[in-house]
Amino acid sequence: MLAKGRVPSGSKYYQRLLQSYYAFQVPTGQRVLELGCGSGDLLAAVEPGFGVGLDFSGQAVAQAKAKHPSLSFLQADAGAIPLSGPFDVIILSDLLNDLWDAQAVMEAISACSHSRTRVVLNIHSRVWQWPLGLAERLGLKRRTLAQNWFTLEDLRTLLKLTDYELIKHDTRILLPVNLPILSWLTNKFLARIWPFSLLAITNLLVMRPLKAKQRKRSEQPSVSLIIPARNEEGNIQRIFNYIPDFGGNTEFIFVEGHSRDNTYQAIEAGIQQHPQRKSVLLKQDGIGKANAVWMGFTAASNDLLMIYDSDLSVAPNDLRRFYEAAANNKGEFINGSRLVYPMEDRAMQFINLIGNRVFGTIFSWLISQPVKDTLCGTKVIWREDFALLRQVWPESTRDPFGDFDLLIGSAKLNLKIIDVPIRYRERTYGSTNISRWSHGLMLVRMLFWVARQLKFH
Repeated sequence: MLAKGRVPSGSKYYQRLLQSYYAFQVPTGQRVLELGCGSGDLLAAVEPGFGVGLDFSGQAVAQAKAKHPSLSFLQADAGAIPLSGPFDVIILSDLLNDLWDAQAVMEAISACSHSRTRVVLNIHSRVWQWPLGLAERLGLKRRTLAQNWFTLEDLRTLLKLTDYELIKHDTRILLPVNLPILSWLTNKFLARIWPFSLLAITNLLVMRPLKAKQRKRSEQPSVSLIIPARNEEGNIQRIFNYIPDFGGNTEFIFVEGHSRDNTYQAIEAGIQQHPQRKSVLLKQDGIGKANAVWMGFTAASNDLLMIYDSDLSVAPNDLRRFYEAAANNKGEFINGSRLVYPMEDRAMQFINLIGNRVFGTIFSWLISQPVKDTLCGTKVIWREDFALLRQVWPESTRDPFGDFDLLIGSAKLNLKIIDVPIRYRERTYGSTNISRWSHGLMLVRMLFWVARQLKFH
């Protein structure tokens, strides 16, 4: 098995760009394995809690050990990894282009993975095959052995053959050399925008193994149901009556938000009338749904955290679909979508429908994962993932609803986001707490902020 070719070789600027990209993708403190680690600089850049680098070159391994004594480095064949792991993140940077048998390597790293492992790799775009070959012939670049030039379709086929699921794909780097201002402009912005992205040198992909060993979890994970409630007095009794039980240990966490009606008293009465329901009632200490959701998440004690809007616009029985999607590992962040099935006539006004579709399209591009409906109130995340999300994406004051913070944080963690279509119903009690124009403008401003923080970081 060949060592990494490092194309284009000798470009310290190119390597620094890759290090910054990987550092953004990988949360600090993880158990990280890098194949084809070279001098170990990229592995060090992601700041692992436990880091191991493998390279076929003994000289590269010796250099890496000298530069980064706090990390572990081994001389080994990428197709016969002498480790069992498991690792949280496995990195293959500029490696697939050099491998004799890429399929064998992808199968080998599955043995070092668990179900939540993220495999992060970058490969050179086939568009650059001829320019890089010309650079070698002109002596502008060190010669390498014959390369594998994968198209994106080739990669998708490889992932199917080796049981991986692609989570996201981004394009990176138009200029691999440092030309003041021009390189910053092209690599930070243009490389990620069509049609310039078609000419980017490298494709950055994140995937998850589908057949890796599952983390130890209950076959029937328990659920903490977070129920923000403001001016919903007339809906509380139906919540107690109709919400199904999940996994045998469902807890209701009501977060009452300064209601003008008797919502708080209705929840207290419901808890007394339904002692078989494990229930918690919190008085919101801030304003807005986002504050209520984060309060509820912090108080939760069960495996899965599920948000449910107390207006009952999502049928209680539909919550089973969300539960099953998470429990069966169909996705890791489960997002409701109201925009698939026809909805009741007065469930959503036309201007809101258009706005939600536009937000979904823009947001999908920003996070490089498809999300049809960003503002559906029903969402599910594992409690352990939420704890990590708080570290990589702290609570934002820009999002009044909490939906965007959770979606962005999940995307930052490279969780697999999946939409669950639901039929959206009109509320039968009270009126919406959403201000169409003021909240809409707030979300538009937040999208620009997210673009700077996430897409064009």
